[in-house]
Amino acid sequence: MAGSAAVGSTLPVLIARLRHAWPLLLVLAPLLLLPVGRAAEAPVVAMAALALVLLLRRRIDLRDRATWLVLALFACYWLPALLSTIDAVAPGKTWSTVAGSLRLLPFALFVGWAVRAPAAWPRLLLAGGAIVTLWAVDAWLQASTGWSLGGAAEQERISGIFGAGNLKLGPTLAVLAPFVLLAARRLWGGRGLALAISVLALPILLAGSRAAWLAYALVLVVLLWQQRRSLRGFVATLALLALALAALIGLAWHGSMRLDARIERSLLVLQGTEQAVDAAGAGRLRIWRTALAMIQAQPLTGVGVRGFRYAYPRHAAPDDGFVDPASGTGAAHAHQIVLEVLSETGLVGLAGWLTGCWLALRAWRRASVAARERARAPGLALLAMCFPLNTHLAFYSAWWGLLFWWLLALYCAALAEPRAATADAAR
Repeated sequence: MAGSAAVGSTLPVLIARLRHAWPLLLVLAPLLLLPVGRAAEAPVVAMAALALVLLLRRRIDLRDRATWLVLALFACYWLPALLSTIDAVAPGKTWSTVAGSLRLLPFALFVGWAVRAPAAWPRLLLAGGAIVTLWAVDAWLQASTGWSLGGAAEQERISGIFGAGNLKLGPTLAVLAPFVLLAARRLWGGRGLALAISVLALPILLAGSRAAWLAYALVLVVLLWQQRRSLRGFVATLALLALALAALIGLAWHGSMRLDARIERSLLVLQGTEQAVDAAGAGRLRIWRTALAMIQAQPLTGVGVRGFRYAYPRHAAPDDGFVDPASGTGAAHAHQIVLEVLSETGLVGLAGWLTGCWLALRAWRRASVAARERARAPGLALLAMCFPLNTHLAFYSAWWGLLFWWLLALYCAALAEPRAATADAAR
């Protein structure tokens, strides 16, 4: 009887907790399902549908500052894509991308509603950091044994939970590193931060993405500056970190054939010839040259979002190895955010993205100290993701674009004032 009574008293408590936790769990679901590919779309579509219901019930305040920020940033992202349909080389692909992108607006509004209470943020950031840490631990396992939850490693690099057919481990870990690093610093201070840096460093190195190496370095530089604040302390800490990473790279270089192959390819750039530089960049020099030709041919609205591969053959050099004569397509995207925006959406798109950057930075400057602290992890992740002096995945693609908007939605929600939660609770 006592056991039945205990279960009877516990069950309502669990139901009450689940009732309050389900929005947060739904927000975390796309991150958890990222390695599964298109499965991450399911919770996004569910959140978009729920947002429409909340709007009809007036549970989402359209006058809220965070809501207006989401609307403004979505306009900067989506309207150039819409205008790129005017002269799109692959109208069907461009129109389907533009239509599919509409789901991102209600999705972002739901995220803002789901995490409107400041008390939700420590749990959200800790859970996000735990998910990314599990991916890193799985990558360590693959580096040691050759196997992980994603299967066997790819020949030249580890792939972790993402699998050998989906080599996104490095960029994803680097971009999401702030969630792990800030959570570790919050829990255990400087020692926790140092441990987290070490846990992420080797998987990012062995994943073989040089863009990820640069993105992770950027994250570390920004975090160390925030940690030290003084120039002398920052330089000293940065020097120690550089020595530690150099030692790690040296050990991994001699102990890993995968990393050895990536570094050897990178060192080709020292030969100075155009052919060597192109080989060091895995052919990106040819892609960028072709992207510039596209921009010159269609400067105003571009070739259309996701139309890069279809426009590629008509602008590429005759001997370009990326051109597939059978399909009549070329490289999938520009591999660089500025060139992607200019080639696919033109000067209109560049103006939209620059306006969005200005709005996002203005919102940060106007936010309170508490709001900035909440926005620090997604904001730093967005900086690493969009830093222009690097190479990138495609921002209008379903996968990378979804991660971009997940982070952007969190950033906007973090900068909201607590009054949004108070008003909603009073209804």
